[in-house]
Amino acid sequence: MQPLLAVQEMDGRIRALQQEIHDVPERKKQEKDRLKSALSALALAQSGLKIAQLNMTAAEGEVADRKERVNKLRQQQQALKTNRVFQAMSHEIARAEEEVDQVEARLIGLMDEIVPNQARVTAAEVRLREEERHVNRYIEELDRRSAEAQEELQRCLAERGEALKQVTSQPALLAYTRLSARRWPAIVPLESGAVCGGCHMTQPPQTAHLVRRNAGVVTCQTCGRILYLQE
Repeated sequence: MQPLLAVQEMDGRIRALQQEIHDVPERKKQEKDRLKSALSALALAQSGLKIAQLNMTAAEGEVADRKERVNKLRQQQQALKTNRVFQAMSHEIARAEEEVDQVEARLIGLMDEIVPNQARVTAAEVRLREEERHVNRYIEELDRRSAEAQEELQRCLAERGEALKQVTSQPALLAYTRLSARRWPAIVPLESGAVCGGCHMTQPPQTAHLVRRNAGVVTCQTCGRILYLQE
């Protein structure tokens, strides 16, 4: 049983290495998904800044248009010949200048929004760069560990081949091979004199007796695992 246990121990290591290698792509994906939050935050900050800039540009254009209107009204006023019409034009010019003042006040408020929006963009860019550095370092570490696992897997496979040569009972090896495909571990100790180390069910006296006698391949009456007497 000891040579077969050596094969099982090697198979356990091989399974662990294969699982580790298999999990690498998913773990990389999970790390890259962490960037989505930082990217979304940056996109939101950039959108806020762009909107603020567009609003400021629109307000600047509105100020320019209203000032141009005031200038045109003043030029028209110079051509007026009656005092009544001149006064009416003065009132219109005054209203137009008030509108200019209102738009300029709004423009100042919009200009004040640019700085904090730019700060949010800068902060989001810094966070994204930090996340990228962290993710890239971790992915490099995963690649390194995956390469090491691949190398160790090849060594373990070679060692397993050598371990198989030590198994002299082909029926026992066949039973182990079939069982290990559906239950792991396939070989477990008989604990407390009569308890299966896999399913923890108490075995009949005859089964426990056969295990103690080392009478070939003896299996658990409940789960079917191969039982052995632990020294």
